[in-house]
Amino acid sequence: MTVEQDWEEFKAKLKKKTEIDLDLYKAPQMQRRILNLAKRHGYETYSGYFDKVVQDKDDFAAFIEYLTINVSEFFRTPDKFAKLETDVIPDLLTRSSKLNIWSAGCSIGAEPYSLAMIMKTLTPNTRHRILATDLDIEILAKARRGEYSINELKAMDENRKKKYFTVTGDTYAVTQEIKDCIEFKRHNLLKDDFEQGFDLILCRNVVIYFTEEAKDQLYANFFKALKPGGILFVGATEAILNFRKLGYTSFQPFFYQKPLV
Repeated sequence: MTVEQDWEEFKAKLKKKTEIDLDLYKAPQMQRRILNLAKRHGYETYSGYFDKVVQDKDDFAAFIEYLTINVSEFFRTPDKFAKLETDVIPDLLTRSSKLNIWSAGCSIGAEPYSLAMIMKTLTPNTRHRILATDLDIEILAKARRGEYSINELKAMDENRKKKYFTVTGDTYAVTQEIKDCIEFKRHNLLKDDFEQGFDLILCRNVVIYFTEEAKDQLYANFFKALKPGGILFVGATEAILNFRKLGYTSFQPFFYQKPLV
């Protein structure tokens, strides 16, 4: 079997098992990433490694977590979250007292919980909707548990740590008050239908290995999912260079707005 045949067989097996379509990801980066992992476990082929790892539930869950790059922390890139709190959300609140927010590719839950803390600060007596979705079921389970290490809280101010976490040994657990603000759900950004009517969508550090075509389709789908005046917030290395072509205007760097009219 050639390397190309091996890769095609691996992609087919993965898609059948998980619905992850690697044709929508940049092939060289994903091939290198997966082959490095396979070789660390003593395998020289993609499909050989897949056949082994799929036999153990925990090993397979760890593989999918590695594949979908679940790295996150609270208030990741604090300067951008500061802009979210001081500029973006207050602007959205001028048009709607209750916001419909989506954390797309929420990973371990740090992002939606950060959002919930911001909303508690800005509008303590209002219940907003925060939808948090991810492809990885195991990661969603971790997000629902809401338990973190101090390293994942390194960008958070001390007042919020004290107010919204209980500490047991080295574990920081999100309070029930904050947990209750989040609606977690499995969702495949590259395959499933999108809800509509969002005031704010966050999709940060998710598209790093997507093809340009997949990115454009994703950002077009987000555009449809936003209300007029709604805002898409992307990661600090993910500026949308063709945002005007997709219909957006620039609210601020890394914040893209669907025009009001």
